[in-house]
Amino acid sequence: MNQSDEGDGPTAPAQRKDARRNKETLLEAAAAAFIASGVDAPVRDIASRADVGLGTLYRHFPTRADLIIGVYRHQVEACAEAGPALLAAAPTPHTALRQWIDLFVDFLVTKHGLAAVLHSDHSGFEGLHAYFLDRLLPVCAQLLDASATAGEIRADIDALTLMRGVGNLCIGAETDPDYHARRLAGILVDGLRHPTGRTRP
Repeated sequence: MNQSDEGDGPTAPAQRKDARRNKETLLEAAAAAFIASGVDAPVRDIASRADVGLGTLYRHFPTRADLIIGVYRHQVEACAEAGPALLAAAPTPHTALRQWIDLFVDFLVTKHGLAAVLHSDHSGFEGLHAYFLDRLLPVCAQLLDASATAGEIRADIDALTLMRGVGNLCIGAETDPDYHARRLAGILVDGLRHPTGRTRP
């Protein structure tokens, strides 16, 4: 870790805040680069997208594997944290579910781009799938339960089944730039509607 990130004195909190901001920006830039150019996207391009120097990138992510793992975990956490927030803010639980599935699709498109690397024998990739399930299954289940309790959707669909279905619908995005994964996932989620439920605006 950069010594300045953990120093004492009045400037230390600001330095730590800047370091966190740089890391977040790098992760977002790397995710965009991976979608556009694959996981072999030049690190110089990623640093340029994030508007930081190469030294800053390597300070946070010394190897490409570190960067890939960072992107994966960052997107899982963002997706996990979005669920409760959407449920609290959306007009209906089904609307929150639909919005969350859009975010989940965006994550899966990136995840599929990382698939070949994530299935390599690099020790750092071990446990990432379990981490993915541990963080996102409860969120999806919460959204489904809330929607079912509100009478908006059928109650016989579990979170893992829905996530697998959405995942299968996202596979085509790997090879076809005109493939609309979000639209297909939206049709699937709308198909969960209870016969007496309200229609989506």
